[in-house]
Amino acid sequence: MANRLSEEEQDLHHMKSAAAEFYRVNRIPQELERALNQLFIHRPGDVHGYLADYFKKLCAAPRISRLRGKEVYDARGQLSIEADVFCIVCNKEKRMSSAAVSSLSGPKEALLDQQRAADVRTAAQWINEPLSSMLKGTNPCEQSEVDHILSNFFMARYLEDKDIQNKKKEELAPPSEPEVVPSSPLPAPSKEKKSVDKGKKSTTAEKQLPPAEPPEAVLPGSLAIGSVSLAVAQTGAKIQGVPLYRYIAALKNIKDPAQFHIPVPLITLLSCGKTSTGKLSLLEEVILIPKAGQRVKQIITKTLELQKEMMRIMNTSTKHGAVLCDSGVLAVSYERPEQPLDLITEACSNSGLALGTEIQLALNCAASELMDYTKGKYEIATGVLKTPDELVDMYQTLVIKYPAVVALIDPLRREDREQWEKLSNVIGDSCLLLSDITYKAKAPPLPGVRGHILKHTQETTVSDLICITSEHKGSVVMMSVFPVGVPGSVVMMSVFSVGVPGLQCISAFQRSEASEVQLCPFIPYSVSPTASKEKHPPPPPLFRERAVLNTDTAHSFGCA
Repeated sequence: MANRLSEEEQDLHHMKSAAAEFYRVNRIPQELERALNQLFIHRPGDVHGYLADYFKKLCAAPRISRLRGKEVYDARGQLSIEADVFCIVCNKEKRMSSAAVSSLSGPKEALLDQQRAADVRTAAQWINEPLSSMLKGTNPCEQSEVDHILSNFFMARYLEDKDIQNKKKEELAPPSEPEVVPSSPLPAPSKEKKSVDKGKKSTTAEKQLPPAEPPEAVLPGSLAIGSVSLAVAQTGAKIQGVPLYRYIAALKNIKDPAQFHIPVPLITLLSCGKTSTGKLSLLEEVILIPKAGQRVKQIITKTLELQKEMMRIMNTSTKHGAVLCDSGVLAVSYERPEQPLDLITEACSNSGLALGTEIQLALNCAASELMDYTKGKYEIATGVLKTPDELVDMYQTLVIKYPAVVALIDPLRREDREQWEKLSNVIGDSCLLLSDITYKAKAPPLPGVRGHILKHTQETTVSDLICITSEHKGSVVMMSVFPVGVPGSVVMMSVFSVGVPGLQCISAFQRSEASEVQLCPFIPYSVSPTASKEKHPPPPPLFRERAVLNTDTAHSFGCA
């Protein structure tokens, strides 16, 4: 009996010694003493709540425990991928955030449903298996480290896919045939033939059309990279307890900027592109640019009133009437590019809006999709073909006739560099030329281009967005879909649609209003931000009169 008690006492002694050592190493007595002292000093009403908050601050930093990729449908009803980030927080696994980027398959978005589904399944497999294992234990606040891992993984998959494609080409390539040498030289053409050919050349000769640049290859599954990067950024912002725009701004500027400006929303008014029912294909979008210094709610209200007036005019003056797309954009059936601009002009006049001062317009031409390579011309409408030089003349006429048009987006193919420069010279500072660099971020700059369009899609990480926008500092960088607040001297524009918006647009409106509340908490919606210039200076104007670009203004990055 004595021996048994002795053994129990020894075990108890060893346990007490181990507990004391454990508490000493982890400084438990000191933290408990400090917590009790603070509790007595503050004497809060909720004693246990105070202690819970106190010890929560001492918790270990959250670490990524796993990722989860799942198939979702975006606002257009297309299959896409969503990434969830789970972290260990206070010894428990917690879902921290989720994110999805655009499911665009490429510049022309031509994937079939079966191909899209296969791409999304590949992205889900990447997220659930290799990426989840690679990022396990990573600090979600280390965005650069996370994006470096994601980029390396994508590059490895890209090189593997490239090797597979090269092997397939080699297998399918026909065997080389010996070169056939003619036994005798061809007879020289007669002088008469030369004169005929020369005369024919003088009447029909045209500039040779530059060949199309090869399309950017989209690797199946690449959606996983952008989605995970964005989800991790949202997780980092949540852990640090700051809005996402402030978190990303700190990543870009090392330290938190002292001043932010409210984003400038752009709103798509009309669509007359190739998918519209009319003959006109040139104007993919007619975009409204509001006057700087207005709140988002005011802008949306005015735009809805303008759209209702346009619908009324169309219902009374056209056979087909007004038709709204799924995204809420008003689709119009016209034959000439002047007709949608005349519609907006009339609607603004009837609504009491000063076109050119209160609102301005940008035209998204998407000209690269209109080139008929068999004829070497742009088909701007059914049966209406124009050479690049003729298209430049048409744009010049439009800008002169409609001075409210202050920006042209992708008015020509990238390959028509000579015409880009010519167009810039003829329109001068009256209109900005913008180019979409989403799939051509590393391409040489186009002559005459004053700004760029950038969308978060596919394998683009948050660090990539920061890098690209830093390289294009001083020019306009428009980020679609995700509006946020941005640092001083930096303004971001996001393209919305109105009418019957989907969940994506509704969420965008709510995020814009939330950013305004955070950035201008003391300015009511009914008062313009310019009313309090000392406390809340208005953002720098995007387009001044005659659209002279503010060289200190850069449209920077943002996230959903």
